[in-house]
Amino acid sequence: MAYSRKDFISLLDIDEEEILYILETAETMKYILNQKNKKAPYLQGKSVIILFYEKSVRAKLSYELAAQYLSADIVDITVSKVSDQYETINDMGRTIEQMGGDFIICRHPMSGSAKLLAENVHASVINAGDGINEDPSQSLLDLMTIKNQKGSFKGLKVAIIGDVAHSRVTRSNIWGLLKLGAEVCVAGPPTMISSGIEEFGVKVHYNTKDAIKDADVVMTMRLDTDRTSKSRFISLDEYQSFFKIDEHSLLDAKKDVIVMHPGPANRGIEISSQLLDDKRCLLDDQITNGVAVRMALLYILSNKAGAFL
Repeated sequence: MAYSRKDFISLLDIDEEEILYILETAETMKYILNQKNKKAPYLQGKSVIILFYEKSVRAKLSYELAAQYLSADIVDITVSKVSDQYETINDMGRTIEQMGGDFIICRHPMSGSAKLLAENVHASVINAGDGINEDPSQSLLDLMTIKNQKGSFKGLKVAIIGDVAHSRVTRSNIWGLLKLGAEVCVAGPPTMISSGIEEFGVKVHYNTKDAIKDADVVMTMRLDTDRTSKSRFISLDEYQSFFKIDEHSLLDAKKDVIVMHPGPANRGIEISSQLLDDKRCLLDDQITNGVAVRMALLYILSNKAGAFL
């Protein structure tokens, strides 16, 4: 099935075939990454605007390299809090469009911002994270990493550990994994579990042991105190004691379990340093796949008809 949408905003709104199509295209882009000459002409003459209202060195670098490898012209806009007070995201979008921008990669602290922007510009918008809502390209690189290791999603048990309520990566991963046939369970402090999440088919645990039992994949999320309200935050000592993932935590998982983290990791808080450096932890694979996925998104959106390579 072709992906013929103008934008890439959410995994909630697309179906299994569209997700698999993007992942298949990303595999082709990964082939380009493995060449000495990484340049491909697919976006030659196109302009990619990276519009970040939140700092993220890793995400921005991944998008920049993805656009660069496809021969696009890149403009990096980091919007300060001061300028944000005087110009709305829609005003900024219209300004970019009048200057000939073809793609806008938007990262914004307000949930729904990417969708709002996409509805008001003709340029293709890619959601690079909107508030605590979603981070769909991060989920795609996670899905690609799982597919590379496990081959299929059907019947896999994926345990997501941490601050589920405030993690946009978790939310996107839940939508994607469930659509692809995986079983998803979450574990975290009661104050960090989204109310009603069970209604989507997610199993909820309040300890890591039950969540990780027989898991094929363990994802631990970055603890971001900036997005977590003080009323919901437990002490770091408590979090480390009950929800940090280490070698001992994996004893109840499948023998071939893989461990994932969106990065950057708080070593010793959500994951131990030893496990982060363990061969079962696939952070390096995730980083590489992140560039391939973002190349695939830019390529697919530039065609709009969703033609295969």
